[in-house]
Amino acid sequence: MKYVVLIHSNPQPWGHPTIDFTEVGRSIPADEREAMGKEFDAMLAELSASGELVSGLALDAPSTTRTYRWEGKRPVSTDGPYAESKEQLAGFFVLDCATRERAEELAAKFAGPGDVIELRPEMIF
Repeated sequence: MKYVVLIHSNPQPWGHPTIDFTEVGRSIPADEREAMGKEFDAMLAELSASGELVSGLALDAPSTTRTYRWEGKRPVSTDGPYAESKEQLAGFFVLDCATRERAEELAAKFAGPGDVIELRPEMIF
């Protein structure tokens, strides 16, 4: 079953990895952040080798967003994110896991300083 790990963050300025651009992330000594980055890269390599990592993307700043809404009888577009909120979608990974428990175990590993992680399964029709 496929799951999406959604990473919400508020880096200032916007950048990736988010740990380097969030207040809480910058409070961690550089050598510790580097070690955390290496652990994260090793986890992605492991997930790729096992076939559990399907894809992932880091997203550009919310200010680059173009939002489309249906108004009347046609779509209307506006600049910027759809909602005013502190945390925005910073990126995502798609995982293919045998069980929900495995997906939850992996999602917890994506949680980093200053980030909020959401795990959502694909909808089965």
